[in-house]
This record gives sequence, structure tokens and C-alpha cells, in this order.
Amino acid sequence: MNILLIIPPFTQVNTCYPSVTQLSGYLNSKGYDCNSCDLSLNVFLNLFSKEGLNKIFSYAERTGVDDFYSERILSLKNNYINTVEPIINFLQGNDLNLAHRIALEKYIPQGESFEHISDEIEAFGYFGIQDKAKYYSSLFISDLTKFIQKNITPHFGLSKYAEQISASKPTFDSIEAELQRETNLVEQVIINECNKVVELYKPNLIGFSIPFPGNLLGALISAKFIKEEFNDIKIVLGGGYVNTELRKLSDPKIFKYTDFITLDDGEAPIINIIDSIEDPTKDKFVRTFLLNKNEVEFRNNGFPQNVLHNELSPPSLKGINPNKYVAITEMLNPMHRLWTDGYWNKLVVAHGCYWKKCTFCDINLDYIGRYSPAKAATIVNWMEDLIKQTGKTSFHFTDEAAPPSVLKEVALEIIKRNLSVTWWGNIRFEKSFTSDLCRLLAASGCIAVSGGLEVADERLLKLIQKGVTLEQVALVCNNFKTSGIMVHAYLMYGFPTQTEQEIINSLELVRQFMELNLFQSAYWHLFALTIHSPIAQYPEMYGVKILSNKNNPFGNNDLVHKDLTNIDHSKYSSGLKKAIYNFMHGIGFENDVRNWFGFPTPKTTIKHDLISNFIINNKISLKENTKSIWLGSVPTMKELNSEYCELQVSLNDADAVWELKTEIGYWILQNLLKSQNEDLSPKDWEITFPKNGDFEQFINSDTWIELRESGLLFV
Repeated sequence: MNILLIIPPFTQVNTCYPSVTQLSGYLNSKGYDCNSCDLSLNVFLNLFSKEGLNKIFSYAERTGVDDFYSERILSLKNNYINTVEPIINFLQGNDLNLAHRIALEKYIPQGESFEHISDEIEAFGYFGIQDKAKYYSSLFISDLTKFIQKNITPHFGLSKYAEQISASKPTFDSIEAELQRETNLVEQVIINECNKVVELYKPNLIGFSIPFPGNLLGALISAKFIKEEFNDIKIVLGGGYVNTELRKLSDPKIFKYTDFITLDDGEAPIINIIDSIEDPTKDKFVRTFLLNKNEVEFRNNGFPQNVLHNELSPPSLKGINPNKYVAITEMLNPMHRLWTDGYWNKLVVAHGCYWKKCTFCDINLDYIGRYSPAKAATIVNWMEDLIKQTGKTSFHFTDEAAPPSVLKEVALEIIKRNLSVTWWGNIRFEKSFTSDLCRLLAASGCIAVSGGLEVADERLLKLIQKGVTLEQVALVCNNFKTSGIMVHAYLMYGFPTQTEQEIINSLELVRQFMELNLFQSAYWHLFALTIHSPIAQYPEMYGVKILSNKNNPFGNNDLVHKDLTNIDHSKYSSGLKKAIYNFMHGIGFENDVRNWFGFPTPKTTIKHDLISNFIINNKISLKENTKSIWLGSVPTMKELNSEYCELQVSLNDADAVWELKTEIGYWILQNLLKSQNEDLSPKDWEITFPKNGDFEQFINSDTWIELRESGLLFV
């Protein structure tokens, strides 16, 4: 059976969303012929081409434009048409010498996205020609995106399409109305690109992975076309949007466009669907909705129910060309660039969340609640396989929160194999991330982490059951910072029962975190109540009244609710976001946080040095259950005389040399060599210390401190 897995428009254009490649890897390992298609990228490349822009501009000229920037773009249409393909080629990593022309500022036309470039450049300092050219090229793409939104369809976006009409819709009617109207130019391109891949691969089964609401309409437009033109092809819908929104599906109208809708991990459901297509007598399904006599039926009588994460095959990029992806740099902040600038091989260290207690989170769903980690050797095997497939050594671990114990083993495995990679991922700010573990992660290639501080308030952190304290977060972020690892923090306001005083205090704490450079980037979002969270199950415990129907026939996820404190948390949105934007640019740390709001607010009750004192007063000691690791080069020892020796290690950026008593030098040398292959605990170091010496005094000496800085870790 030929299978085609599609990511529908639109997701990021810099890298492939991993759901299709992960499932494709599994299916190919089982002997099926499975290809993947990033329809999102294909449509983008069609639109942002000479032919695509010609069609866009011709349409806009016929219908007319009514704003200054659209008129300006039309007046410069030949410039846009002539430069768009070289720009895309450059952003794909080709013809890099074009950067010299782009950086001169006269090569490409400039629209409204260029209005504040001087502020961005001033904030982030001087940068090289390649970065400047990539930034200008990204703003060029942004201008054209806005033109399409204004003059072709407001649904369009580089990472979503018609998101607002898809999120938590109680019935399918409004979505179907969009499917029955006349298609616009963008949607015609979606259909044309869909037709190309169907003709190319001639599949028997097509699976659409719909990760977000902004992918639903693009998937259904494609599915509608397939049903009309290739009625013998079976269609299945799955992915993150389906898993969260459609668990109570009873509206049959969506089955005009699909044959099956599956929940949670796709491996077991699609294997059972394939069996039922190949042999209709095998009437077994796993977590699958289908239509039976015009009624939606949920079937879950198949086998297996799940595949353990460690038993998955490496992702397969069969059908995907990673060299076609486009690096976008719309913001110069280094943390934001990680999401959009360049291709990332995406992997999951562990299925689900090892913590799974946060009260605002979808912990009742499989993607959070079923924790299944892979072994370090398996993960690094996947990494090596993806490097062979893509030629790229950059990885994004997309876990809800990657477990530190597994990350430690992955880092050790990477170092053991002498694998040179770059990686980042999502974590919890928990105490397991010691200074030494952070340094180990950095040595293995970790450059950044993102994690949720959520509400910077001790009372609310307990109510959320976040499992961390402010002191703990401060120390962990400082460990990442001193290891050279960037930190992005997710922040929340409007959590049930949060007072106005607590909002102001949270901003003051965030100000301290960012002034100390503990966060390099952060983002506020207003609390949203989802149906699968503990708060939705027990609203009375959190002072919440739910106003939504929780049993809609179609979408059920975001719930309209009332916070019984009657505080309008949304009025703080503008001030909080303005403060974060300025803090990321290094501006406004000296200001009273009340100044970010255009209305009276309480004065903060947080001490101005609370976070810095956490760090200053932190005492670091060797933990008994840790083992030593030596990351440095093989040490050399030279006797200077009968009593003293010289111990030397070479580091990438310098050499470290110590003049020591010979017995101390020999003890260090032996233990460093053993630490490359054996597990030595702090106790092992202590009991082998020369008998005439004082171990406690030595580990407080400059020599020991310098050894630790040179690569002696205890993790």
C-alpha cells in the first residue's frame, strides 16, 4: 500500500513539522511505502515566486487596493517580482554572496515591515553582512505576507491559515461554509500543490496531520479536492488539533471530507486502518472515529494500542527535501531566531511529561499523561540517522519537558560518540539542572532551553502545582547562564484568583530575572482554560465559573470562563508585553514597573534584590550520589624536582597549568583519567586523597576551583 502523509498549510517554513516524518519512519520500517509532503512549504514556495507574485499582483490590480503600503508595493511590483526568487534562494542557504547586495539596502524594495529596523539594529548591536541580509530578506517576505492578507485573504499567514475560524468551534457549520464558498487565489495554489503530490505518489491512503487550528482549513480544502477528483483514495485526519479539539466529535458533516479521524499517537491507529482497507473483514480500529449509517462512531478494539517511544524507528524524510526550507529572521533577538532561522531536525526525548501535575495543562490527554522515555543510545541513534538523511547537525527536542535524567545520559552518549551537534529543547526549571549538569549539556551541544515560569509568584506556583520555587528557578537559570545556554521563559497572567498586586509583583520579578540576564527572552500569554485541564474538572477549587458548553458536537477545547475575583486581567496585556519587549532590548530596567501601564496599579511589594540574593547566598557542594566526568584533554604531568610537579591540560581556548606537590599531581592525574571511563563518586575522590593531606581544604583551594572550571564535573 502506498501512503502519503501531509502537513497542510501553514506551519513554519524553516523546518518540517515532525509528526509526519516520525509516523513515516515507523510505517516504512513496517514495510509500507510511505512518503511525506510538507504542503505548507510547497504552497509558500509557489506563492513567493515570479509566477506566484505575478498572479497576486494581477489580482490586486483588478480588485483594487486601498492602503498606502499596498499601493507602494504595487508601484514597485516589478522590483518584487524580479527579486523574490533570488531572495528565496538566499534564504534557503544558497548564493550567499548575494548578501552583499541585499545589505546595501537598495537591492530590495522596503515596505511597512522596515519601519523600525533602526531600533532593532541599535538594540542588538552590530551584526555581519549575512545576518543583516537575512534580516532584510525576512522583512521583504513579511511585507508581501501583509499584502496578501490585505488584498487576497485575511486568513493567510506564514505559520497559520484561518486559525480564528477553526479554534473550538461548537459545530462544523462555519468551517463548512468556508469550504463551500469560492476559493481564493491562495486556496487555488493549495489545491494545485495538493494535486501535484497526489499525482506524483499515487497513494491509496492519505493522512493529514493537523497540529494546530491554523492547519485545519488548509487540510480540509485539500481533502475536499481529493474526494472530488480521487474518490478511491482513503483519507485520515489526525494530529494535535484533532487530539485536543475533537475528542467528543458527534457532528457527521466533517466526514464528507475524510474517512477516518484518529486520536493521539498515530502509529497504532493507522496500522489498524491500513489492515481494514487491505482486508475489510479485519474490522478493528484504535482510537478512530468513522461514519456508520450517518452517525459518528468511535472504535477502539484494535491492537496494538500504543507503541513504546523507545521502540519507534528514526523519523523518515522520504519525500521531504530539507534544503528547500527557508530561514526567516523577523526578530533579531537570539532566542526568537531559534524558532525560525534555519532548519532543525526535530526529535522527542520522551513521550509525555514526567511531571504531569500542572493544573492548567492538558495532563488528562495521552500526549501529556502517558510518559514513555527513550533510552539515550536510541535517541542518539536517531540523531545520527537524521544527520545522514539531512546533512544537518542541528536538533530541537520538542518534549513538553525533557527529563533531566535522560538529557544527562543523552549528553554523555553524544560526547562518548564524539558527535558534533547543536541542540535545544523544552525543560522544567527544576533543581536537577545543577551547574555541572548544565555544563555537561553545553559540552554536548546544548545552546538554549525554554521553560515555563508561568506565574512569578510563590502562592500561584503552588496553586498551579508547578513543583518549583522562585529561588529554584533563579538558581537553575543562573546555572544555564553561566554555562553559556540561553533561556526563554513562558509567562502567564490572569491565572484564576491572581490579584492585581500579584500581577505587578510578577512583572517586578521578571524585571529582576531579565536585568540579571537569567532570561534572554520571554513571552506573556493570558491564561486560557482548556477542557482537559484539572482546573476545568474542578473549577470551584480555583474560583472559576465555566460558561461554555463542554459537550459540543464538534470542537471542545478552549472554555469561556469567569474568574470569580471579577478582575479584568486582559487590561494588563499591553503593559506586560511592552515591558517584556523593552526588557529584551535592555531598556527600562531602572523604571518602576507601574510605569508600563496607563492606569493606576499597586506598588510592588517585592524587594528589588530578591533574585540576586538567591544567587549570592547559594552554597554549592558535592552531592554524594554524583559521579565525576572529565571533559578536558588527556592531562600531562612533568616532575619539576623531588617534591613538586607540573600538571597541564589543554583547553580549546587556553592551557591550564598547575604547580603541585607530586603526590597531589599524581592523584589528580589518575582520577581525571579514571573519570573518562569509570564512575568515581566524591567519596572515591576523598578516600584516595594523599594520606598526609586535607581533602576538605583542597576542594576549597584555587587549584580545585580551576580544575572544576577546566572540565571536571560531578553529575
